[in-house]
Amino acid sequence: MLQPPLSAGRFWALSLAGAAGFFFLWSAMALSGLVPRTFLPAPWEILSRLVQLTHEPFAGYTLQMHLLSSLKRFAMGFILAVCVGIPLGLLMAWFRWVDKIVGPLFEAVRFVAPIAWVPFAALWFGTGIGGPILIIFMGALPPVLINTYRGAKYVDRKYIEASSMLGAGPWRGITQVMLPAAVPSIVAGLRISAGLAWQSLVGAELIVASSGVGYLMVKGQAGLSTATVMSGMIAIGLVGLVMDVLLQRLQQTIETRRGL
Repeated sequence: MLQPPLSAGRFWALSLAGAAGFFFLWSAMALSGLVPRTFLPAPWEILSRLVQLTHEPFAGYTLQMHLLSSLKRFAMGFILAVCVGIPLGLLMAWFRWVDKIVGPLFEAVRFVAPIAWVPFAALWFGTGIGGPILIIFMGALPPVLINTYRGAKYVDRKYIEASSMLGAGPWRGITQVMLPAAVPSIVAGLRISAGLAWQSLVGAELIVASSGVGYLMVKGQAGLSTATVMSGMIAIGLVGLVMDVLLQRLQQTIETRRGL
């Protein structure tokens, strides 16, 4: 039997109760001495370390500079994936011969986890910026391409036939018929892609970077500073949440304007 939806007040009350219970258990474990504080700091110690990292350099930079370095890599890899994935997905949907050529290769590559590209990135680029960009690109490309392809493929054929009858060539058909119709699906793909790209970035920085939040966490782990590692995790989570919220708002705006 379906339960009635929760009211906004009850929803927030339950959410706050769950968060309070989690932090209470965490604090109790940290203060009990069952786990050494080196490995399980109390929540307030994590918060203190997080604030400290914002004005005291660690592994060469403050937390903000590490985040800026990570965001720079993320932007380059993500934009490259968008610039390749959207046009390629549209071309695959319009031209069957492009789909036949690219499809099998893409289907084989997309099942390789982005982190599996780390050895190649390290061999080809060392600790330069190219390695993380490659890994981010491989993580971000599949959702963009797949959602673009599916959004364009399911455009009502009568619109495509009508544009052809009116003399529109492939370029106008793709840009003026397929692309506008596929925008909601593309934006949904961008939201998924951004999340995977951000996760891939952190994995890359754990191995093939000399700055960034992942690198900060590696140095924290090497120095047995759990508070530093957990501060990096919090920063990663907060930035990822902000990106997802912004893309979700964009998706909702587009769907509202289209009456979806």
